[in-house]
Amino acid sequence: MSQFGELVLLIGDLHIPQRSVDLPDKFKELLVPGKVQHILCTGNVGNREHNDWLKSLAANVHFARGDFDEGISVPEQKLVTIGDWKIGLIHGHQVIPWGDKEALSNIQRMMDCDLLVSGHTHNSSVESYDGKHFVNPGSATGAYSPLTSDVKPSFFIVALQGRDATTFLYELVDGNVSVVKGTLSKSS
Repeated sequence: MSQFGELVLLIGDLHIPQRSVDLPDKFKELLVPGKVQHILCTGNVGNREHNDWLKSLAANVHFARGDFDEGISVPEQKLVTIGDWKIGLIHGHQVIPWGDKEALSNIQRMMDCDLLVSGHTHNSSVESYDGKHFVNPGSATGAYSPLTSDVKPSFFIVALQGRDATTFLYELVDGNVSVVKGTLSKSS
């Protein structure tokens, strides 16, 4: 465990090579083996090479099946416990309307988790609703989305320490990596 607690990479919707050629070089420089202890991937990686690359970054790697993940044996949803946090992992295509807080809250209650990680919209976000938290890492490649033409490549690193979580949103903005810090607290 690092001085920041358990570090968790939240990533997904790479869509390589279907909608994107590769991860941004600046992200590849940051995402190297041994920096995080856990990876939670919302799916739609796109190819085996990048699945294997994600598995090389940390000892604990979990995937949810995306709507474009065919022919792989990955669950639609997964519950992972890291420290004091129960984290639900889904792709997000099951949420109707996509990204809707009430629909996310229903899934969170069914999974009985403190934090629900979902993707699919390709837009990064951190939201709280009814005492629970939702994080969407966006698309790590900035892959095309039918919902918006303004997709910024993004992922999150979350530092879990006890009942607190510090979120770090990494986004590629005008060719530079922008990092935005936030905090979450687990409700009783």
